[in-house]
Amino acid sequence: MLKRLDFELFDQVLAQAEASPRHRMHYDLRDSVEEESQRMLNVLEPDTVIPIHRHNGTSEIVAVLRGKVKEILYDDKGVETDSCVMEYGSNCPAVVVPQAVYHTAVCLEPGSVILEIKAKKYDPVLTEDFLK
Repeated sequence: MLKRLDFELFDQVLAQAEASPRHRMHYDLRDSVEEESQRMLNVLEPDTVIPIHRHNGTSEIVAVLRGKVKEILYDDKGVETDSCVMEYGSNCPAVVVPQAVYHTAVCLEPGSVILEIKAKKYDPVLTEDFLK
């Protein structure tokens, strides 16, 4: 049976995001927790704050499946170096964030949904490095 990534699913996860103190919620797309990659939906509200961070062992694909999100890249000192507004149905709905580059995403439209794909399994100590 197909796992549908449709607006009905997005709305279900959005209800959880709205109830969450962080105003975002992820939906795991992996087949099991043992899988060596990360695949998830992340449903965002405009007031959510995603800390500036980087993934040292993998690049990251970010695709907007609904709404509008701005991806911002930073150097090691926290200076913005690049950005892209991604919008569902636009000329640029997705980006590839390079490995080990600090970045964040800013939600520009309520109920925005992004698909995130990384090649490495999540490890809170080794996977992410937050800009201080």
